[in-house]
Parts: sequence; C-alpha cells; structure tokens
Amino acid sequence: MRLVVDLNKCQGYAQCAFLAPDVFAMHGEEALIYNPRAEEEQRERVARAVAACPVQAITADGLEPTGEAREASDGR
Repeated sequence: MRLVVDLNKCQGYAQCAFLAPDVFAMHGEEALIYNPRAEEEQRERVARAVAACPVQAITADGLEPTGEAREASDGR
C-alpha cells in the first residue's frame, strides 16, 4: 500500500502517529515522518489513521475504508 501525506496540509495533530505508530511518527513538535510503503499488516491501523486525520492530509492508494474506519470517517 502506498501512502502520501500532504505536508502542506498536515497541522501536526498526530492522530495518525497515535493510531499507526509503526507507520507514522512525529519528529519534534510539528514535523511528521512516515513510511510511504506501509506493510499489508498495517492496513487496518492505516485506515483508521486516514479516517482520523482532521485535515484529511493522508491518502492511501488501494485502501478502502472498512469496518470501524468507515464508521469513524462517517462520524458514527
């Protein structure tokens, strides 16, 4: 799965780092670092991180929201 974070949109809320710490991490207080080629085992965590981003800065190629991630993005 291929991830892209629009670092111009990212505001450093770090929701992604909390939900998928093996993929996303904060460097300092505001700089996000991430693995653009997340492992398949991280799919559910990455889906939650994408859905939780308050500024929708994260996109993932080939990732369809499922289960809890879809409910989180729908606001349920």
